Amino acid sequence: MNQLDQLKQYTTVVADTGDIESIRRFKPEDATTNPSLIYAAAQMPQYQSFVSDAIAYGKAQPGEDWVSQAVDKLSVNFGIELSKVVPGRVSTEVDASLSFDSQATIEKAKKLIALYDEAGIGRDRILIKIAATWEGIQAAKALEEEGINCNVTLLFSFAQAVACAEAGVFLISPFVGRILDWYKANTDEIYTAENDPGVLSVKQIYQYFKKFNYSTVVMGASFRNVDEICALAGCDRLTISPALLNELSESSDPLPEQLSVEKTKSLNLERIELNETTFRWMLNEDAMATEKLSDGIRRFHQDYLKLCQLIESNA
Repeated sequence: MNQLDQLKQYTTVVADTGDIESIRRFKPEDATTNPSLIYAAAQMPQYQSFVSDAIAYGKAQPGEDWVSQAVDKLSVNFGIELSKVVPGRVSTEVDASLSFDSQATIEKAKKLIALYDEAGIGRDRILIKIAATWEGIQAAKALEEEGINCNVTLLFSFAQAVACAEAGVFLISPFVGRILDWYKANTDEIYTAENDPGVLSVKQIYQYFKKFNYSTVVMGASFRNVDEICALAGCDRLTISPALLNELSESSDPLPEQLSVEKTKSLNLERIELNETTFRWMLNEDAMATEKLSDGIRRFHQDYLKLCQLIESNA
């Protein structure tokens, strides 16, 4: 078997793309998108009908804010198409500018779910992606209580992960590659899969969640190379770009399981108590996580604005 097939024995593989053709090729279980991926896919000729439909929808809505309505519809249009080619769930992201407003995040999530419902896609097929701020996590908690499952993203620290688990979030996306990027830029260390700080972060989260029987799914994300993926074989889920999926599919090297629930039970881990104060303090004390969370929110919002410009220029 190639490495991708080996990985699928231990881990649910998720495609990190908005390109439907890539998903058909690699046959992942789930698919996840963000404004950056939607923006890239929306410029491909084969998806121009999605853009036109979103523009028509936005202009038909009451009020002056037709562009944001069109962007919501465009994101859902891609999600609908993705749901046809993956058997599992599709993640659709809330605009990052709402990351510090719990109520606005909840309202936007419900709007996206309503658009999927109108298309006949049940909420059991959708995850709403929300940034892992304190406000975002509380919004996710409220949505989970209403039966709307969430994927909490831009997660770089243990504090963010534990807060999500305590909130009963369905799934978290701890980032691997962006953590490595920060350490490479700020230290003189040479990093391999064994000491990669992004890999070690996901391992710590996985072990803690399994040790204390949290139901929250751990989905490693933002990979820079195949070695990072191989080091996390056995994690609940891994969301992987088409380029790295292709690399895995072309290699037949052995890919052994690295993480398992059984291995966590004998670990001597201390359970931590977390509230808003301790969350904010722990996040503040983690310079990498603080910087990467802020940077990620800015970048996703910039790509959201690019989507708005794309919609306006095609109107």
